[in-house]
Amino acid sequence: MYPARPDEPDYALLNDPDSKSHNRYGLPIDKAAEGDSLHGQSLNINGDGGVGANPNRYKQHGFYFNADNCIACHACEAACSEKNDNPAHIAFRSVGFVEGGTYPAYQRLNISMACNHCDNPVCLKGCPTRAYTKFAEYGAVLQDPDICFGCGYCTWVCPYNAPQLDPVKGQVSKCNMCVDRLEVGLKPACVSACLGKALDFGVVENIPERRHQAKTEIPGFPRTDITHPNIRFQQTRTTQREMVRVDSTAVKYHREDNQGSFRPVVDAKHGFDREWNLGRLLGSHENAHIIFTLAVQAVMGAFALLVLGRLAGVSPVASFHGTPAYLPLLLLMLAMMGLGLFKLNMHLGKPHRFYRGFYNLRLSPVSREIAGVSAFFAGLAGYSLFALFDGVFAVTMQSLFTLLALLGTGIGGYYMYRLYRIPARPFWDHWHTGAAFVGTALSLGALLLAMTALAYDELTSDLGSVLAWSVASGLALEGLGLLAHARDVSGQESEGAASFYEQSTSYGKSYWLRNGLLLAAWVLAIALALAGAANPWAFMLLALVALTSSVIGRALFYVLVIPTTMPGAFFWKNRGFVEHAREVGLADMPQLGVAYERHHRFNLAELFETLRSTSLQEKVAQLKCIISG
Repeated sequence: MYPARPDEPDYALLNDPDSKSHNRYGLPIDKAAEGDSLHGQSLNINGDGGVGANPNRYKQHGFYFNADNCIACHACEAACSEKNDNPAHIAFRSVGFVEGGTYPAYQRLNISMACNHCDNPVCLKGCPTRAYTKFAEYGAVLQDPDICFGCGYCTWVCPYNAPQLDPVKGQVSKCNMCVDRLEVGLKPACVSACLGKALDFGVVENIPERRHQAKTEIPGFPRTDITHPNIRFQQTRTTQREMVRVDSTAVKYHREDNQGSFRPVVDAKHGFDREWNLGRLLGSHENAHIIFTLAVQAVMGAFALLVLGRLAGVSPVASFHGTPAYLPLLLLMLAMMGLGLFKLNMHLGKPHRFYRGFYNLRLSPVSREIAGVSAFFAGLAGYSLFALFDGVFAVTMQSLFTLLALLGTGIGGYYMYRLYRIPARPFWDHWHTGAAFVGTALSLGALLLAMTALAYDELTSDLGSVLAWSVASGLALEGLGLLAHARDVSGQESEGAASFYEQSTSYGKSYWLRNGLLLAAWVLAIALALAGAANPWAFMLLALVALTSSVIGRALFYVLVIPTTMPGAFFWKNRGFVEHAREVGLADMPQLGVAYERHHRFNLAELFETLRSTSLQEKVAQLKCIISG
């Protein structure tokens, strides 16, 4: 454990003689009752089997931040990073600020924030590898980077930007509440280092000495209803009515005079000119998710049309099973599934640990999505295999694999949608996400069938009409979802409205191009469905327009989302500066706290170069370097 010095100053010592029984959310502060089997267990910190003597060891602890005293000296950041041996681009605690007014009535409010060790830790529920645990000891939410495989989903669901995804190591780590210091009666390192006594720590709801407020919110702090964070604030100075962020996020905070609280609203800091930004749009970090979702949804849609259409007695679809295009379609679907899963797996920080994605089926929508999609892939593979054979046994096995694939479609498709319903990302947290996913399955799935049939000259007018109606239905569903989404999100008092503002300005031309292509594809699909014709050029044009619309739309979906994170500074924790630093090479200067995403370097070129090595030792060593990133 942490070696406490005999001359530790009083301000570094834990001191909570009394505590309340419940917090303001009605939850008990005691995390383990007397006589509970958890009492007396060691946290095994660094292999030490000792048990701390803190009388409040099993009570929920939390941070206390006095915004009136913070001078943004960043001593808390430095102490935290030094204790945890963090590189320059990772900070478990960071200091940002909001500002308001103009000279001479300018105001600045600093905010120092780390993990809030919440009562409802959504990071724990979302993590597919079960890398998170909420301990009865101090109520600490601890994360094990060695278990993490670097999907980053916890960084999506956390409203406070507490989990940090290291782009170099490809794993997440976060504040551990300095439990090793707590075990020997010391406050966390950041608290002990604070120069202005702005930070304090103790049993939650206890107000430190010479403090008189215990607020749950201050300007710039995200909503608390998602996780019930264990942090309390004091902020007595009257602020300006509007406090703005100085980072690139188009959000500011407006004070409600009747309540005294602040709500996030749009800050039109980027102007109102429409731009393309195609390079940034299509060069997104989330391209793997774009390929995965579009490929999987298209294949699931094609399979559902192929199987359910036959079961429903839709004769053009049933007849397709006996054509020369049938088996090539199944092979193409398998190839698309393989590509999507490969791209998603290689997007992980630790691709070789992919199997850990099944660890948290009880809680994580990511684990359930992985299980569902895997079941669909297995069912599709079995279905395709037994399609090569005749006989009762082959038909029976194909039926069983059909059921497995349909089950996988239902589970995988549903949780593919549910994992994006994230309260901390309001732009995604809307039913249009599900409409877009189902619409894509209907439209791209039908077009996949049509293009395969067309390649083998099997696209009849009847089949073309059925598939065109499917395409039109999918596009209509997606379009209705987009209209509802635009109406609802643009009027929100949240980061979702800021995302809509960015969509209409920074990506405005790309946004309207997608909308125009979507409408054009729908009109063309309706025309083909009504005409009952199988014009190959018209179907190829429809496929091109619909696919382009889908790619741009899915790219917008990922690049526009603005999470409910803490405000940054001009350079530190500013997404705009991070992108700029990587583009122009400033990220080569480690003191700027920006790093390139080096864990994605695993590629075929490096693999072939490795295999050309002259010695076995060199091959093994280089392969280890490539895999570890």
